[in-house]
Amino acid sequence: MQALAQALIDAKKQVGFCRICFHLSAEPVCSICSDRNRDKAIICVVADSRDVIALEKTREYHGAYHVLGGVISPMDGVGPDLLNIQPLIRRASQTEVQETILAISPSIEGETTTLYIAQLLKPFVKVTQIAFGLPMGGDLEYADEVTLARALEGRRELL
Repeated sequence: MQALAQALIDAKKQVGFCRICFHLSAEPVCSICSDRNRDKAIICVVADSRDVIALEKTREYHGAYHVLGGVISPMDGVGPDLLNIQPLIRRASQTEVQETILAISPSIEGETTTLYIAQLLKPFVKVTQIAFGLPMGGDLEYADEVTLARALEGRRELL
C-alpha cells in the first residue's frame, strides 16, 4: 500500500500540463506539441486529455491539439473563464493556425461549448466540427477507433 501511495504522490509531482496545448505531460511541452512532423496549421480542440488519447488511437489525425479542461456547464458552476479558452484564442489569432476542429462530445454542455468557441474563433480561422457518428450524450473516450476516424473525416464547417 505504501508503494502505491508513493507512486501516486510521485505522479502528482511529475505530471502537469503542456504549456502549449494543456494535455497531460511530464515535460513543459508534451510529445505531441514538440513533434516536428505534426501539422501545426490545424488544432483539434477537445474537452480533456482522454479525448486526445482516443483520437491518437485512430492514427488518422496528425495536427496539434488544445485541451479545454472541461466543458461549459452552468449547473456545475463551470463557466468559460474556468476553461482554457483564452489561450486557444491567442493560439488561433497569433500563429500559423488555419483551421480548428471542434471535437467535443455531443451533449448539451458540449454543444454549448462548441457554439461558444466557434463564435470566438471565426474571426481568425476556419472552424469545423467533427461529424457525429457518436451518440448524443456519448463520450469520445468510449468510442471505437473506426467511429472516431470517420467522425474526423466527415467534419463540417460551422455556420
